[in-house]
Amino acid sequence: MTAQKALSLTVPDIPTLLSAYMPYLERGGMFVPVDTFYRLGQVVHLLITLPGESERLSVTGTVVWVSPAGISGRRMAGIGVHFGLQDYAVRDKIETLLAGQLDDAPPSFTL
Repeated sequence: MTAQKALSLTVPDIPTLLSAYMPYLERGGMFVPVDTFYRLGQVVHLLITLPGESERLSVTGTVVWVSPAGISGRRMAGIGVHFGLQDYAVRDKIETLLAGQLDDAPPSFTL
């Protein structure tokens, strides 16, 4: 098996972050638009650039959601990545940016 290169995700603004973030996962998670096939349980490496930031945050997580290419409705093709045990700091940073908005969030890219 060959090593997979890291996925890169630049989140342009807070509304997009709110739609992509998965707060219902224990360690947090992020929806990543991709056209490539991923399996549930697959480990992925993700480099995230948050709104207003230039630093890329590194996350190693597990695929917990798959929306395949060609999915019906308004769903976007991509994967949901559950952050790893070492990524609580990334979750905390995202939740600080989204403070007060998570309870009234519009529909996300996943649910």
